[in-house]
Amino acid sequence: MVEYLFENFVLDPKRFELREAGVPLPLEPQVFRLLDLLVRNRDRMVSKDEIVAEIWQGRIVSDASISSRVRSARAAIGDDGSTQAMIRTVHGQGFRFIAEVCEQGEPARVAAAAAPGALIEPDAVAPALPAKPSIVVLPFRDFGTLTTAGILADAIPHELIQALSRLRWLSVIARGTAFRFRTPDPDIVAIGAALHVHYVLEGTIEARGENLEITVELSDSGTGEVVWADCFVASPDAIHALRADIVARVVSSLEVYIPLNEARIARLGVSENLDAWSNYHLGLQHMYRFTRTDNARATAYFETAVAQDPRFARAHAGLSFTSFQSAFMKYDAGSGQAALAARRFAERSIELDPLDPFANFTMGRSFWLQGDPDRSIQWLDRAILLSPNYAHGHYSHAFSDMIACRAASSLGSVETAFTLSPLDPFVYGMFGTRSLAYMMLGDYANAAIWGEKAARAPGAHFLISMIAVIGHALEGNRERAHYWAADVKARRPDANQRHFFASFAFHDPLILSRVAGALAPYGF
Repeated sequence: MVEYLFENFVLDPKRFELREAGVPLPLEPQVFRLLDLLVRNRDRMVSKDEIVAEIWQGRIVSDASISSRVRSARAAIGDDGSTQAMIRTVHGQGFRFIAEVCEQGEPARVAAAAAPGALIEPDAVAPALPAKPSIVVLPFRDFGTLTTAGILADAIPHELIQALSRLRWLSVIARGTAFRFRTPDPDIVAIGAALHVHYVLEGTIEARGENLEITVELSDSGTGEVVWADCFVASPDAIHALRADIVARVVSSLEVYIPLNEARIARLGVSENLDAWSNYHLGLQHMYRFTRTDNARATAYFETAVAQDPRFARAHAGLSFTSFQSAFMKYDAGSGQAALAARRFAERSIELDPLDPFANFTMGRSFWLQGDPDRSIQWLDRAILLSPNYAHGHYSHAFSDMIACRAASSLGSVETAFTLSPLDPFVYGMFGTRSLAYMMLGDYANAAIWGEKAARAPGAHFLISMIAVIGHALEGNRERAHYWAADVKARRPDANQRHFFASFAFHDPLILSRVAGALAPYGF
């Protein structure tokens, strides 16, 4: 992989390292990725939108956040906003790396597998990666002095391998093979080539005073780029609880970040050459945006995936999801047909792969459309049993409990979902479910707070804004209720109670009456 030389610095993407005069410099992952992005594209200006897409995977961030990372990148290479000797600001547009850069190649090699010092020749490696994502979990590196740290360096990766093996969409290298790659300085690209995997998960354990600090990084083995990283700190006496937390957070995060990376890779490919898996992930990108246009585009991608591979269970589940969305959001007059399609595609997905949590999830959600939360919960419980860290399963369980007016149970499940996936595409739904559960308990202050958060979350649709109206109306804040009522009308001019209750068919007549009374004064 190419290294970039400028001034007295070497930017090494393979090792995710910036060196000055041969000495590695401490750099936050986002700052490194920004610097790498600018250096790789030094022949042009890199827009703020590109930076957000690359560093934050398209999440909404402020200009202040971008400026903060640029300042840190400049500080790392001895530049500043006044001189702009290496990173130049194009006001209001973006940034450009202007220092002279030399590229330095490195001979192709593959890391040792069978024994220290042994090489696997590139010719022995298979020519192409499989379409289905695959991962190796390496033994963690122990930089600590505690006996506990050495034990955890093997124990946590072992537990991660077991947990990740339950994900039906991900191939996981077995422990016996993965642990042969125990090295102080793992070569991500070489390991990926040797094992024929897309992703490498590695970690470090280090003593920090009386505590242990554990970092975990997921890297794309093709480029060596870090896709996701996290850090955990705990005292040795709390280490067993920390182990469970790490496993839960890693599995739920990979459910989000690997599909995001797969979709990014697919977008870079030639559309006519995309396989079923790539089309499926491009569909996911549109599916979660909850607009009529994006839902139609997601459906088209899933249909293409099914045509390419009729036995691709997740593509059928994707079609169940988009059919559900059409019925739930009342995109057209044929919502009854969409509801039937949601069930039909879910059943086909279950038939093809009964152990896939996503297939079970879509089957459970199809019962929402029939106002049958109890049967829905049976399938959602099965999805959670198959993958205990499946955030969408917990969220959907919370929604079903909320529809059945089991508020306390709903709050517990939605808290679990949010803990597992705080950056989830369904965060607006999690917040909205929490708001309605508080409304059922008569806690209108919290109902208003979480309704507001739900309506402001990325991806929120007009029904979520109606939840904000309900919360503020019941709390007595007419100004905020009117504000969100106007937002609803701007999004859906014909919005009314019928739309809301078709999607939120509460089982308790008193709750139905309470919600209707909250919406009526605001034009619904």
